[in-house]
Amino acid sequence: MSIHIDANNEQIADNILLPGDPLRAELIANEFLENTECYNKVRGMLGFTGTYQGKRVSVQGTGMGMPSMSIYAKELLDDYQVKHLIRVGTAGALQAHINMGELILAQGACTDSHINQLTFQSIDYAPIASFNLLCRAHQAAQTRQKTCHIGNILTTDRFYVEDQPLYNTLKEHGILAVDMETAALYTLAARYQAQALAIMTISDQLITGERASSEQRQHQFLDMVETALNCFVD
Repeated sequence: MSIHIDANNEQIADNILLPGDPLRAELIANEFLENTECYNKVRGMLGFTGTYQGKRVSVQGTGMGMPSMSIYAKELLDDYQVKHLIRVGTAGALQAHINMGELILAQGACTDSHINQLTFQSIDYAPIASFNLLCRAHQAAQTRQKTCHIGNILTTDRFYVEDQPLYNTLKEHGILAVDMETAALYTLAARYQAQALAIMTISDQLITGERASSEQRQHQFLDMVETALNCFVD
């Protein structure tokens, strides 16, 4: 049991999906998992454990942003010794060739947040994904004939960013997309010698201005979750 997660150690699996929205955690449990139990309701941040194709899997809401992700990832890693963590969520594309609904596999995550600066001081630490999970996700996407893009993303503290020159610079340096959580997850996973990956669908095209409808977001999210779950299946 930890401060924000009201579960016994045996209630949480080694493999876990991390959506930001707790209602999406419930949706994943209902749509994909069998023999599910709800292990957490603290602050409305729902957590569930069940099985997927015979493999034990948990799913835990994390909230939005690096501070909230840091709370849940730290407790899962430190108090529950979770081994494999996959963030499942959405991102905004920074490259014109990336289409709505396509997958981003975040190989690395730069950030404008000061969270890592507090830890590493003058060093620009580079948070990266687990190569094992990255390869598994790529294979799962190929098997399911899903277009995916592998590369670096930006994890930002700001949801509404109107700094177009910054976007242009990031675009020129090959940054694929923008999210708000991945850098925190990768940094904590490295500290606890665990494996982490962020798999995201493009819900907004920041270059063209396209935005997915609520219905499109739901369909694309479930499609992405299935790809993520297959990373845990041998």
